[in-house]
Amino acid sequence: MITLTGLLICANAEEAALVRDHLPEHRRLTQDEIGCLAFSVQPTEDPLIWQVDEVFTDKAAFAAHQARTRGSDWFKATGHIRRDYQITGL
Repeated sequence: MITLTGLLICANAEEAALVRDHLPEHRRLTQDEIGCLAFSVQPTEDPLIWQVDEVFTDKAAFAAHQARTRGSDWFKATGHIRRDYQITGL
C-alpha cells in the first residue's frame, strides 16, 4: 500500500479559490481511478491550508494517479501551490 499525507499550502486567498474551484473534479477523477482506496483533501482551520490524505493499493496505481494528475486541469491550475507531502510504501 502507498500512502501520501501532508499539506497543500496556499499563499493567498486566490490560490485557495483555485483549490476550491478545481477540487470537486479532481476528487471525482481520483476516486474513480483503479487502485485508489482513499482520497481526501480537506480544509484545515487555516483557510489557506488543506490536509491531503491518499491511499493507493500499490506502486503502479500510485504512479498512474501521478501521471494522470500531471496532465489534468487540477495540476494546470494548482501545480504552483506549495505542497508538503510525505509518501510511504514506495
